[in-house]
Amino acid sequence: MTPRSVSPWLVARSIAWTLLPFIVAGYVPWTFLGLSDVRIDAGDPVRWLGLVLMAAGATLLLTCIWEFAASGRGTLGPPDPPKELVVRGLYRYVRNPMYLSVATLLIGEELLVRRMPLFVYFVIWFSLVNVFVLAYEEPALRSRFGASYDEYAKSVGRWLPRPFRQ
Repeated sequence: MTPRSVSPWLVARSIAWTLLPFIVAGYVPWTFLGLSDVRIDAGDPVRWLGLVLMAAGATLLLTCIWEFAASGRGTLGPPDPPKELVVRGLYRYVRNPMYLSVATLLIGEELLVRRMPLFVYFVIWFSLVNVFVLAYEEPALRSRFGASYDEYAKSVGRWLPRPFRQ
């Protein structure tokens, strides 16, 4: 299956829904958790690793958002989900690469900030994401896509790629 062209309206909706991860991984850490106070020390490799993880997380997140639009014909927003099951790109390896991308951003930010409140924020956020995935997303995907989602879920890990699953 090849991705189809993406309409300008779908691009606009996808961009609008990026507000959610921006709030989680950008606005809250910047405004409340010390990210705005960070000064990069060129000799601190941990902070450089944080910057690399942030760039990787942002790149992976944008890749996932594009895949939702191009392959799934929808957005990351629950009211405007993909019309087709997305199993391409990063979704070939894990079922939730978008959440993992945000997690990568937050971990990178923690390496920059090195403050307990950001770490606690990450733990709470990831715990809530797990509950959301288990209680809402996976049942909704099973309902919408049936056996094709069940087969996908059997072969692709929720959080870890297949070689790391048992």
